[in-house]
Amino acid sequence: MARHSFKLVGTHAIHVLARLAAKNAVKEKLRGDGVRLSLVPPRVIAEQATAYLEANPHLYEETLERAKRMGLIKQHPLAMER
Repeated sequence: MARHSFKLVGTHAIHVLARLAAKNAVKEKLRGDGVRLSLVPPRVIAEQATAYLEANPHLYEETLERAKRMGLIKQHPLAMER
């Protein structure tokens, strides 16, 4: 296994968690509007989640912090804090 594979797993985890948060936000909005999710094609939810993620890039920062708390990403000891 390559040495950098852990970084890749963490990077992918950020994207997956951000996408999941966007999908959940879209589903919550649809439920709030009285729409039955079983009647909405998954493609439509995915498209709306993509648009939501593009409009809310802060989700990536939130998921980065979440991935760090989950231990998926470890901050390098020499990395500077923002």
